[in-house]
Amino acid sequence: MSERREELIPALGVVTEIRKDTPDVKTFRVVTPDGKKAFEHKPGQCAMLSVPGVGEGMFSITSSPTQEEYMEFSIKKCGCLTSWLHAIEPGQMITIRGPYGNGFPVDTELKGKNLLFIAGGIGLAPLHSVINYCRHYRDQYGDIDIIYGSRSMDDLVDIKEIQDEWCNEEGINVHLTIDRPQEGWDGHVGFVPSYVNELNLSLDKTILICGPPIMIKFTLQNLQALGFSKSQVYTTMELRMKCGIGKCGRCNIGSKYVCKDGPVFRFDQLDELPDEY
Repeated sequence: MSERREELIPALGVVTEIRKDTPDVKTFRVVTPDGKKAFEHKPGQCAMLSVPGVGEGMFSITSSPTQEEYMEFSIKKCGCLTSWLHAIEPGQMITIRGPYGNGFPVDTELKGKNLLFIAGGIGLAPLHSVINYCRHYRDQYGDIDIIYGSRSMDDLVDIKEIQDEWCNEEGINVHLTIDRPQEGWDGHVGFVPSYVNELNLSLDKTILICGPPIMIKFTLQNLQALGFSKSQVYTTMELRMKCGIGKCGRCNIGSKYVCKDGPVFRFDQLDELPDEY
């Protein structure tokens, strides 16, 4: 008899709360019908959300594992399933299964380190869970810097939490930027890769980065020019995941399956993969 895989079995979920973060991003709070979390997870892991008859998709779990009452998902409207989710009201039933992937090494390689989180747009969603996990266990980590940018101030996800909580905690430095000047914005203006160059960062940081591929490419180049090595930088590739268990082949890159070997990788590990990445 084959081993029973709990993560393959869908659980019923109820969307209890929907928060509009930006014009095209909403955050969905999900519990089981008895009001509990569907399962435990590690920061950076993903879950499969499904609406029978509509479709299913893999999404980063935005809430921290330290949140014991519910799970949250920040989802950008960009296709059939996400458009359907953006149209629902609280009380809608869906299915949820997981967790999938390996998560960020918060209890091993990241412990005791000074951390730098770099996010662009909806790329904050996979890092949100890690940031709040590290905030919860604050004494286990060094200084925390967060660089977050988006197209406009209206496109900054979770901006209320960032300004009300993250910006007001000792040992956490938040650096926000938007691509172009905008009325009502008195903060930094410019793209994330160039902002990284301006901040005079110390080289004693472990870096977690997520965002559009072009942002990641140029940010990594600038980090290396500043003296950071690829072994200091982690990213997540959950957008390549489909089935989550290494069967469909969609996320296969060389000898790796993103869903089984990732989605979190160090950049020096990615150097071992074919150029198709």
